[in-house]
Amino acid sequence: MKIRLQALLCALYCVSALAAGETAPDFSTWLTQFRLEAQTQGISPATLDAALGGVSPLPEVLDRDRRQPEFFEPFLIYLDKRLSPQRLERGQAEMLRHKALLEEVQARYGVPPGILVAFWGLESNYGSQLGGYPVPAALATLAFDARRGGFFRSELLQALRIIAAGDVAAADMKGSWAGAMGQVQFMPSTYLHYAVDGDGDGRRNLWTSPPDVLHSAAHYLRELGWKPGEDWGLEVRLPAGFDWETARLGERKRLKDWVALGLLRADGSPLMDNGQLAAVVLPQGHTGPAFLVFRNFGVILGWNRSINYALAVGLLSDRLQGLPGLLGGRDADNRPMTREHVLELQRLLAVHGLYSGEPDGLPGSRTSLAIRAWQKAAGLPVDGYACMDLLERLRQTP
Repeated sequence: MKIRLQALLCALYCVSALAAGETAPDFSTWLTQFRLEAQTQGISPATLDAALGGVSPLPEVLDRDRRQPEFFEPFLIYLDKRLSPQRLERGQAEMLRHKALLEEVQARYGVPPGILVAFWGLESNYGSQLGGYPVPAALATLAFDARRGGFFRSELLQALRIIAAGDVAAADMKGSWAGAMGQVQFMPSTYLHYAVDGDGDGRRNLWTSPPDVLHSAAHYLRELGWKPGEDWGLEVRLPAGFDWETARLGERKRLKDWVALGLLRADGSPLMDNGQLAAVVLPQGHTGPAFLVFRNFGVILGWNRSINYALAVGLLSDRLQGLPGLLGGRDADNRPMTREHVLELQRLLAVHGLYSGEPDGLPGSRTSLAIRAWQKAAGLPVDGYACMDLLERLRQTP
């Protein structure tokens, strides 16, 4: 009861200080309040000391949060970095090495080997790049930050529960700047809900046990809704006169309806109707490659909400199975945008009365909607894509 009262008083102090116009609490004050809250939820002082003793904010974590490559790298650059010849060669070797394990996992969860190995390759380069950030410190940094503090505060509590359960020591809980852990980079909440003891040793070990890694990834994908026997999507060729406004995830049609509109496979051969609903995705606008994506693509997005990432998973899976690489869209504008470029773009769209809210430098849904409105008024293909060519056009528009 005393601990709950202390936590409540500290929280009330912070709220009243903000209401009175005072500055937000510093990290030390915030951490004191967080420790009290954690103890009310059953986290022992010993676990808190091991995970957060002497911790301080990590500036590099905040910088990486603001400059994620999924936001700013053009898709073709992003893809080529992740589908390197070395990653393809290593992935094919891992598929052979773990053939029996992958078949066992597929029989249990319905997720094919290519998809599992693609996630494994993209998340940690098949276990060789796990991230060197101390997860508790990284999560505390992001929890203290205002942008997504509530989410990361919850993840920090979950990380402490994992340490308390004995799955990993606090000093060994290393991962990405965002707090993702192990060979498939699970966030702590994902770990607690979906990690599996695949090798039967009584411990869920996503750091060094391939059976635990692959069983856990497949379990998570099944729970996200993976449909066995269905594809994620494929590259397509769009017809002349295509209505660019229909190219968005929310615009789903039966495959036969896309066929009727003139869509073909990327090599020019006809699409075969599989009865599924599909959407057209343009990751680099109307001059880049085009894809038809099915409901398993939505499952991949459940793992990571980046369209670039989800496409990279699907395309790496295809390549690991011997399918060809991209055939179209290589003449797209590949000039990277910085956060400052996106801020300028948002401010120019606001001048035209199209962007609402405070510019944040992140090309999200509000930015895409504003771009679509401006493109439609300007008589341009309405693809909603933020790029340097669009920024240059806006600069020249009175």
